[in-house]
Amino acid sequence: MIRRAVAVTALAVLLAAPLSAAATQSLEAVRATAVNWLQQHRTLPGARMTAEASPLDSRLQLADCAAPLDASLPGNRRLTARVSVTVRCPVPGGWTVRVPVSVRMFTNVLVTSRPLARGDGIGAADVHGEERDVAGLAYGYVAGLDQVEGRSLARPLSAGTVLTPGMLAGRQAVRTGDAVSMEASIEGVTIHADGVALGAGDTGSRIKVRNASSGKVLDAVVSGPGTVAVLP
Repeated sequence: MIRRAVAVTALAVLLAAPLSAAATQSLEAVRATAVNWLQQHRTLPGARMTAEASPLDSRLQLADCAAPLDASLPGNRRLTARVSVTVRCPVPGGWTVRVPVSVRMFTNVLVTSRPLARGDGIGAADVHGEERDVAGLAYGYVAGLDQVEGRSLARPLSAGTVLTPGMLAGRQAVRTGDAVSMEASIEGVTIHADGVALGAGDTGSRIKVRNASSGKVLDAVVSGPGTVAVLP
């Protein structure tokens, strides 16, 4: 009887005691994993990144992961101002969480120093470097003059515009200082003369040229590589 009484008492104590809660994963650790992965794997050379993960729902209960957390950007997507980083516990039956992260990526880009016209070539005097947040530039950016060498503008630009690849037309058919063949039509007769380009541009661009013989400066339209049509 005594043994039975002891057993009943022990059982009562066990039933009265609260069950120990299962260990849960720190949500702050999940957020930190997303941010650290972006900074380590998606920061551009020479750039600086700031990233801030949004708070996760405090009601979210994740089992404590027995392995280091794993992170990735689904589909190897392009980095934008707001991304969703997948963080998972890489063990059998592990959990997966998507963490929204706000990103800013600062690096030097080319910005126009003065208003530029359609068809203009781009030189060192036309642009300068500025540090900008490129994560928010949906249409990309141009980082150096080597990326625009021989190219002309597809549309006019105002001063202070970040140069993007979509603003560039094809390679320049004529560059400043090039010797060009000038064609002029007078009463149905085509006259050819040698000239020097005073501007640069692709086919269809309007530039000024100097007649090599007379020195007169004329308006012309680029008609092809090394050739211009003088305007009346």
